[in-house]
Amino acid sequence: MCDYSLHAVASRPAELGETLVSTDFQGSCTRGFANPLEREVAVCLLPGTELAFKKNVRYRGRWFRSDSVPFSVAQFCKINVGSHAEHHDALVFPDGTKVLLNELIRGQCARVLQLPAKPTEKVEHEQIAERASLPAE
Repeated sequence: MCDYSLHAVASRPAELGETLVSTDFQGSCTRGFANPLEREVAVCLLPGTELAFKKNVRYRGRWFRSDSVPFSVAQFCKINVGSHAEHHDALVFPDGTKVLLNELIRGQCARVLQLPAKPTEKVEHEQIAERASLPAE
């Protein structure tokens, strides 16, 4: 839910419609999201959470410059999950571009547009049963 390096920071799940800001957390080398009124608490996102930014998203580029993507909407995702020594929290944009949260420029505001759907227990059981009945390849 939150990147591995934020485990020592107070955190909570994101709420639908909430406004977030990209920020640094004291005692951590990781950038993430917080509520502007509660900047010391990391707001954790689930993969599939959709965000709308006030402007096109900016991130740290090469040689101390910032770059931007031509989008103000993104979906939260996890990348490099097999590696324990890399950051995992990222945003994926409509064109497939992925940007690590740790590379975002501080102070960018976003609203939580949509949280990922949580499948019901019944649906999960049906999907498991369906997969079990498929012939082996």
